[in-house]
Amino acid sequence: MKKKIGLIAGNGKFPLIFAQAAGKEGYEVFAVAHKGETDPTLERYVSGIKWVKVGQLGKLIKAFKQAGVKDVVLAGGITRRRLFKEIFPDLKALSLLARLKNKTDDVALRAVADELEKEGLVVQPSTLFVHSLLAPGGCLTKRKPNKEEKEDITFGWRMAKAIGELDIGQCVVVKKQAVVAVEAVEGTDETIKRGGKLAKEGAVVVKVSKPNQDLRFDVPAVGLKTIETMAMVKAKVLVIEAGKTLMFDKEEMLALANKEGISVVSLENGVL
Repeated sequence: MKKKIGLIAGNGKFPLIFAQAAGKEGYEVFAVAHKGETDPTLERYVSGIKWVKVGQLGKLIKAFKQAGVKDVVLAGGITRRRLFKEIFPDLKALSLLARLKNKTDDVALRAVADELEKEGLVVQPSTLFVHSLLAPGGCLTKRKPNKEEKEDITFGWRMAKAIGELDIGQCVVVKKQAVVAVEAVEGTDETIKRGGKLAKEGAVVVKVSKPNQDLRFDVPAVGLKTIETMAMVKAKVLVIEAGKTLMFDKEEMLALANKEGISVVSLENGVL
């Protein structure tokens, strides 16, 4: 009999990648997917799936219990802007929301994880089965940052960690040691577009994990779209955190970065 793992599926490629990786490890995957967020293609890679609206926490828990699931993973996000106008909280979610001290990502996600574990579900790291997607250290592209960009990297790393400490976002765009854009609810790609337009060209994009981040969920991720967006605004350096950032479409991503003359640098503790 196959071991079971539950998948709380958000948007993007991550739920599909996780489901395929779990299957290769001999696990049967039962997913709870979110209408309007999760790619319907996920149905091909799981043994069972339950579709819920964003905010139906009680329905989500009930689905896993009925499927006999004990361990669950959160993979993929929920569009943060949707949380302001397209959320359908059930009684369990309303009760949880009423207890939150604020609505920041870390507070909300930890509260959800605590609620799941109260119901007997164990929240496993989202990197389970996909450690190969975590960024290795070093400069991953042919082009290396120049002296001015290195100064921006050091500065931007501190700024990104600072906004992470406040649970505002995980990404900043900097140029000449000035912050030109800070990620909030709009997400990384929109932050890059906004910052790149203000910087004109040559911006440095820094995306890191938050200090004391719970890597069971909300792991920073970059991919081909990140580089496409940077190329659009002529940004020149992408900085990520080694061992704590997921890289999707890694080969295609780095190939495009090389073609566009973009440096991709993966650091530990912000050290070049």
